[in-house]
Amino acid sequence: MIEGAAPTGHFSAVFEDDGETGYFYAIDRAAKGQSIQDALHIYNVASVTDKDKASTVRIGWTADGSKVALLINDYPHAVFDFEAQQGYCRSGFPPPGVGPWSQQGHEWNEACVSLFV
Repeated sequence: MIEGAAPTGHFSAVFEDDGETGYFYAIDRAAKGQSIQDALHIYNVASVTDKDKASTVRIGWTADGSKVALLINDYPHAVFDFEAQQGYCRSGFPPPGVGPWSQQGHEWNEACVSLFV
């Protein structure tokens, strides 16, 4: 498990690989009740072709702490936009309607990477 707190504010993000799946979570530490705001499926371990090789995992934030990206081996796999309450991931899972976030779904959109330029 790797956690990265926003440079400002009360948001954080967590990447978790439990040996079967990899998930990325949007966390609001100021939220009453459930602090997990959204979850993105990153991979199934059984489907990772190079799982025997070491990987570098980084969590990167925008300066204002409103957007976060998950990079594995410097390749963007997921993005959370806390202002828009939207998550994007390459698997597009889970489908929309699970919670208040990501009502349009989690489908990857290359434009989300431009949020960090």
